[in-house]
Amino acid sequence: MMLNAVEMGQGAPLVLLHGLFGRSGNFGVVQRRMAERGRVIALDLRNHGDSPHAEGMGYAVMAEDVRQTLAAMGALPATVMGHSMGGKVAMALALTRPEAVTKLIVSDIAPVASPPRFRGIATAMLGLTAGLSRVEASAALAPAVEDAGLRQFLLQNWRPGGGWRIGLAEIAAGLATIEDWPVIEAAPYGGPALFIVGGKSDFIGEADRPVIRRLFPSARFVTLRNAGHWVHADDPEGFLAVLQAAFMPSRTG
Repeated sequence: MMLNAVEMGQGAPLVLLHGLFGRSGNFGVVQRRMAERGRVIALDLRNHGDSPHAEGMGYAVMAEDVRQTLAAMGALPATVMGHSMGGKVAMALALTRPEAVTKLIVSDIAPVASPPRFRGIATAMLGLTAGLSRVEASAALAPAVEDAGLRQFLLQNWRPGGGWRIGLAEIAAGLATIEDWPVIEAAPYGGPALFIVGGKSDFIGEADRPVIRRLFPSARFVTLRNAGHWVHADDPEGFLAVLQAAFMPSRTG
């Protein structure tokens, strides 16, 4: 599948992969700042943003979507950064196609099964009636999604008067797969790997670090103490500083 891509800058490629219910635009500030250092490509994963809708949300499939898209863009190999679900896609790509990934950066997720945090939210989203305004859709979601910030994040995918722009049915059907981590019959990824941890998040625990190191022997960890799971939104300057230090290509073009 060819994914929708937003591209800025020139030079060595850095790829940004969003999390569940996100889109490429979530990295707008990060992408603009990092484009001062290289070619930065933010992708919409399948069933998200402006990318095509299709059944199947397995990580091997999504990783291959990313590889095919980047190959068509002449952007391989690349430094690949993924947040949450996008981080699992990035890890799957590094393990299955290590030649495609010069450096792996994972934001606040581990290669383990995650708790079913979003099933109730997906059910509530499926229950919204097409034709609602954004204010009406927010009110309808409020009983299931009390946090106003999270509602706004979800409603970036709502077309007022038209319904969800994303492949919500396909995402909801694939939630168990998204929450899980597949068995990947591959050698550990030997390239550089950086894991950015939100200090207020519980998505990476101490028990996960040996698992990470078995799959990514060169893994390093950086904790941003004031950030929760959405690290790039909670501590944008800290996140950018870490990303800039990890991605230092020479300017070309």
